[in-house]
Amino acid sequence: MIREEHIELSSDIQHLLTPQQAWHYRIIPVERQEKDFLSFYLGEECEAEGTIAELEMLFEKEVRLQKRSEEFILQTLGKYYRNNSGTQNAIQVNTGSIKSDDFLQVLITEAKNLGSSDIHIEVYEEKCRIRIRIDGHLIERYAVNKSDYPTLINKIKIKGNLDISEKRLPQDGRIFFKTETLRIDIRVSVLPTLHGEKIVLRLLNNDPSNIDIRQLGFSRKEFDDYSEGIRKPHGIILISGPTGSGKTTTLYATLKVLNKERSNIITIEDPIEYTLEGVNQVQMKEDIGLTFAAALRSFLRQDPDVIMLGEIRDAETAQMAIRAALTGHLVLSTIHTNSAWGTVSRLLDMGVPSFLLAGTLNTTVAQRLVRLLCESCKKSVEFSATLFPRNFNAQKAPGMHYVASGCKDCHYTGYKGRKALYEVIPVDYELAENIKNNTFGIEALLKERKISSLSENALKLFEQGLTSIEEIYPILINTY
Repeated sequence: MIREEHIELSSDIQHLLTPQQAWHYRIIPVERQEKDFLSFYLGEECEAEGTIAELEMLFEKEVRLQKRSEEFILQTLGKYYRNNSGTQNAIQVNTGSIKSDDFLQVLITEAKNLGSSDIHIEVYEEKCRIRIRIDGHLIERYAVNKSDYPTLINKIKIKGNLDISEKRLPQDGRIFFKTETLRIDIRVSVLPTLHGEKIVLRLLNNDPSNIDIRQLGFSRKEFDDYSEGIRKPHGIILISGPTGSGKTTTLYATLKVLNKERSNIITIEDPIEYTLEGVNQVQMKEDIGLTFAAALRSFLRQDPDVIMLGEIRDAETAQMAIRAALTGHLVLSTIHTNSAWGTVSRLLDMGVPSFLLAGTLNTTVAQRLVRLLCESCKKSVEFSATLFPRNFNAQKAPGMHYVASGCKDCHYTGYKGRKALYEVIPVDYELAENIKNNTFGIEALLKERKISSLSENALKLFEQGLTSIEEIYPILINTY
């Protein structure tokens, strides 16, 4: 029996309708469909007779409607047919059939309009599915017949200039997607799995105009400390965090500040996510030997003022970055660590001598992205200290906290937007001495300098009622 407040739709049933059709008619497909007719739920306030006539003409099949409350219709539409103001530009085609020549175009357009960063096309033993990542979380959007899956994979490979006959090795490609309203650079990654090839399409935004360093989420002190670090003529600035934490966006915002006529800026990236006028950007190509380290050697002969490395991945790149910083260049890069101070131990582990690191490290930054609760529907409930991680020593626990609920404003996810959290450590003489002496117990020094850790900033956001304990839980676990 279907409860009025909740409904579960399979991908097959969900994609009987496009989001545009579902919202236009205010209808929801019924999970169990008959061979001879189609059944839909319709809002109580909607006129049924005219809707039936239009739907029967559209689907060329008998249509039957069942009335449900407006609240139920809106909640289900928000959950399964996510819509926003940008979707009016989406291509109006029938996306129910994967065999449609327009399906890939519709898929990319829909993902872009929904603010997705990645499209995952996956195959399993019994089914295939397509998921898109929105605000850092994957949502299933389409189910694909296994018989149609190879056709879709080959279409993507052809557009990405990949070898359609190669099914045993990973491949990487690139698609330039262009319509009247959209222009997207897409990176294609093909990975052979147990049941076939999985493809991830990464949607890159080439327009950096909306990136502003003052709008990233720095506190006043963090912004001042970071700004002072990037104003130095030489040294290295490192930004740490996991994949998808916004490190690259911070780097590009920094480059926009440093991008002056008097400065020669060179970057080596994988991939190039934004195009910056006045910046010399190089795409890394490991298959022909153009690695981060190899590019950096060439950069030093190009008389640069600022060098941006997409990522320090290995000892060779780390050594070259330190050498560039020592010879009078400002080097910006990212690295994978759990905290800002963790970058020091990571570089030491890579073989960078402590005295060289102490003399070149200007500023080290850690950052995370946290989803914000929807202000329209978040609910206040009683808080229990057991919700904190076991290893987290909270000074005090709030009496109440907010949890995600879901409404039409947030597409019934409970969250709306994300905020970056930062931990910025400017390396002064005393901290440099700690690096030189391999001393890592610096918590007292950081407190003395009023430097907030990621966990402290996350806790502040939680106590202000802007996010949930579930969102900050991973940050609290990784405290040092």
